[in-house]
Amino acid sequence: MEAVVYQGPHEVAVEEVEEPQIEHPNDVLIDITTSCICGSDLHMYEGRTAAEPGIVFGHENMGIVTEVGDAVTTLEEGDRVVAPFNVACGHCENCEDGYTGFCTNVNPGFAGGAYGYVAMGPYKGGQAETLRIPYADFNALQLPEGDQHEDAFALLADIFPTGWHGTELANLEPGDSVAIYGAGPVGLMAAYSAKIKGAAEIYSVDRVPSRLELAEEYCDATAINFEEGDPVEQIMDEHGGEVDKGVDAVGYQAIDPEKEADDAYDPARENPAVVLNDLIRTVRPTGELGIPGLYVPEDPGAPDEMAAQGRLGIDFGLLFEKGQKLGTGQCNVKSYNRELRDLIIEGRADPSWVVSHRVDLEEAPEMYEKFDEREEGVTKVLLEP
Repeated sequence: MEAVVYQGPHEVAVEEVEEPQIEHPNDVLIDITTSCICGSDLHMYEGRTAAEPGIVFGHENMGIVTEVGDAVTTLEEGDRVVAPFNVACGHCENCEDGYTGFCTNVNPGFAGGAYGYVAMGPYKGGQAETLRIPYADFNALQLPEGDQHEDAFALLADIFPTGWHGTELANLEPGDSVAIYGAGPVGLMAAYSAKIKGAAEIYSVDRVPSRLELAEEYCDATAINFEEGDPVEQIMDEHGGEVDKGVDAVGYQAIDPEKEADDAYDPARENPAVVLNDLIRTVRPTGELGIPGLYVPEDPGAPDEMAAQGRLGIDFGLLFEKGQKLGTGQCNVKSYNRELRDLIIEGRADPSWVVSHRVDLEEAPEMYEKFDEREEGVTKVLLEP
């Protein structure tokens, strides 16, 4: 079968790879109908992880069940499903407590597993024609038959639940004001989630005009371009002070507007602590911060030695002085995806507006390059084998 395979920094290719097989009675195989390119994939694509050539990418996957293991009881051939990016067993302590992003059984020595991602276990990605889903009764979310809401349902694998998760980590409540740093796919979904939850004011911080325009149009957010001035001062001027809650949808490759370089996304402009410190300044005393943005314990491309070890210069004294709380960690998709699916089915949510491109799998190398360069109009790319 054909699949998107990592070749090395800034290079992927569509290659013939071995088709997956049923490996355990609780597995199913699906024919992929939609897979997505994720901002998290770019960390590997850029060579900013320990990923080795040969990894099949793709952790946002949906499709049709084609083969069912003997122990699977709730799925059958022909079912349409979407798989959380988390691979989880369903019966370890963390899974039973709802922390499926931190399953302790699927990836020995590491809390959490995922498809097609470095250090997240032996699970091949779904930017391919076929995917194996382990612990399928637990991991596969059934969808209505047909192809209705295909784009929206594909986002249930990661970015819609992850955006929602950011607002949950910040304990966002109706009537709150919230600042969301990052207007990439997850940041836009966080802003959309804040709108659905009844946030009174939403501030979306980024530097890409097309993304900020989406935040304004679909999330009723106030756009804050950090290239036009200190985003904290812009938000406080607009709001009249600090906001109630904050979300970091950027992570460790955050751009520092105070740093200059020939390329807007040159690693020389990075400051992995800048968004966290801006949020501490932006959010009021006793406010809460949700941090779904990815941070890593090791970064081979970090701007300094401390950051390379995952150690950041956070203004912890100010955080303590303001009595703020923070929540971190990758999304436990199963905590949210069923309810978000039903919001889509009932017409109360439709996140598909964030999708900018649906292309053939063969176009993946070109779209990786465009997405990595943050080209105008490239927000969320879906791949169709």
